[in-house]
Amino acid sequence: MNEELLERRVCSVICQGDGLRAREIANQLKLDRSTVNHILYASPLLKELCYQDRDYRWHGIIRQARPHSGLFEFCGYYSLVTDFLDLTEEAWLDRLIEGCQRIGRSVSDARGLFHSFRDCRAQMARLFTDLLDMIGDACLNWEIAFEFRLKRARRIRIYADVLVITEDRVFSLEFKMKDAVDGEDVSQAAKYCPYLEIVFGPGYEVLPALVITGAKDLFEYRPIGDSDTILPVCSGDMLFNVFDEYMGFLDGE
Repeated sequence: MNEELLERRVCSVICQGDGLRAREIANQLKLDRSTVNHILYASPLLKELCYQDRDYRWHGIIRQARPHSGLFEFCGYYSLVTDFLDLTEEAWLDRLIEGCQRIGRSVSDARGLFHSFRDCRAQMARLFTDLLDMIGDACLNWEIAFEFRLKRARRIRIYADVLVITEDRVFSLEFKMKDAVDGEDVSQAAKYCPYLEIVFGPGYEVLPALVITGAKDLFEYRPIGDSDTILPVCSGDMLFNVFDEYMGFLDGE
């Protein structure tokens, strides 16, 4: 069993339990205790997602069920979609910047970071305007997160641009203010998946996509690196198609 799958299984047991010792985790997973201890103490991501109390019991910070309590602690901004849509752009940006500072995300605007934040928000607001027209207010109860922090290695943190969390799917959206598709951007959009699968557990399908905000009428699939695996690439005005591909709400039309 590879280490990513072990991390996912261990994290899921912890997050669904009410404080478990390593021995109890090992028993539930039918693993050696030494294997579980290695995952608990060697995985940078698990050390960030879980903590041990004074009685040597492990607890998960993020609940692996909706609503995902604890998710806020890892995000620049997190809320239900309905609350996101109620905020003005300036109020949302203030909360995002404050949240980024809280989680240790650099908010220097020297390279146009705030402009990219605003562009990202505009694309998401348009997406939910489209979805409200197509499926009604069902999407208002989904969760949305901007700048979600993941600990990739001991001293390396990466930040997923936007997560949209439905009942059983996590859409991981990577935004680029370009008008053409770059293979490296496709690979970047895919790289968060193994970590998000650990965070959200086996009850969720993680679905990455790349959004090219300077393009128009773009929706296609691109290979991830040299692999046979593909992911959707779209312009902002076609982002709703990514959701329809997996949720099929236009099938009846």
